[in-house]
Amino acid sequence: MKYVVCVPDGAADEPIEELGGRTPLEAANMPNLASLAKRSEVGRAATIPAGMPPGSDVGNMAILGYDPSKYHTGRAPIEAAAVGIQLAPDQVAFRCNLVRVDDGVMTDFAGGHPTSEQAAPVVAALDAEFGGEVFFHPGVQYRHILVAPTAWADASCTPPHDLTGQRAVWPEGAAAPKLQELMDASRAVVGSFGLDANQIWLWGQGRATDLPPFADVYGLDAALCSAVDLVRGLGVLAGIDVVDVDGMTAGYDTDYVAQREACIAALEDGADLFLVHVEASDEAGHAGDVAAKVDALERWDSDIIGPLLEELEHLAPWRLLLLPDHATPTKLMTHTPDPVPYLLADSNDDGPGGEYTESGVASSEAVPAHSLMGKLLRR
Repeated sequence: MKYVVCVPDGAADEPIEELGGRTPLEAANMPNLASLAKRSEVGRAATIPAGMPPGSDVGNMAILGYDPSKYHTGRAPIEAAAVGIQLAPDQVAFRCNLVRVDDGVMTDFAGGHPTSEQAAPVVAALDAEFGGEVFFHPGVQYRHILVAPTAWADASCTPPHDLTGQRAVWPEGAAAPKLQELMDASRAVVGSFGLDANQIWLWGQGRATDLPPFADVYGLDAALCSAVDLVRGLGVLAGIDVVDVDGMTAGYDTDYVAQREACIAALEDGADLFLVHVEASDEAGHAGDVAAKVDALERWDSDIIGPLLEELEHLAPWRLLLLPDHATPTKLMTHTPDPVPYLLADSNDDGPGGEYTESGVASSEAVPAHSLMGKLLRR
């Protein structure tokens, strides 16, 4: 038996006027998904436990079968693991975005989406200027890591993607003055590189995260592909093989076909389970770009789901779990903790069938998302 987990990041949404009151999942032309749903189990999953922030760190941890209320310590430590940073007991990691803030307004939480190659010298210059008590580490595109003493963690920090087009909400708490001072001072360095970004934004802090190995918990060899550090970091922390894929990006231009082919290749090479994570639908939600979100979902259907099912049929009996890690309504341009649709399919056993949309599962009771891995594996 082979297992596949598909995560269209932030795919769940709310009814949109320009789509005639439909959601992107309802409006997108997804015949392969619709056909699969008719012979699967569909329902609602609570990827975000009550009281926890509705982030991809929490949602993807749950999808991998770990209860976030038990294991989650913060977003940044997960991303730190992805780039090989081992936090000492007296250290915390912060997510360090390159952003653009103009006249106190968060005009771009992604700082113009610089490439990783453009961002790396900016991060190096920040470390040269301010390193010592703190350390800057380059990540992917606008997403980077700051490592600081544990005392710096005593602050409430707002994710920048929650502030698009709004007044910046600066850190609060005992450590806020240190964070504010560094964020303000960063403008001189970041602004000197001629990018759209003009400062750093610190958030998502936490101590080292300790996950039990996936193989020990579920008895399977697993692999995943994602262009997003936090998903890759979860893989590192859980002992899951993280596969690099040429052409895979965290934007609209990611190579869907290459990610699907990486999944099949890993399963052919002996992996029992493979997780495919694509960020594009979430990026579209944050940008408020309805057309791009619909397009991302249609690419999932044509380039991943349809061909993947054909290839799995020739490989082995299979089971598949599909769900987003959270909702990212395009009207709100940020995450919400609302339950999301899930789909469970089995090549040997048809389910009751249904419609894979928000309205199609609205009457279902939401199950904890971290329970679905066991359900997929029937354990």
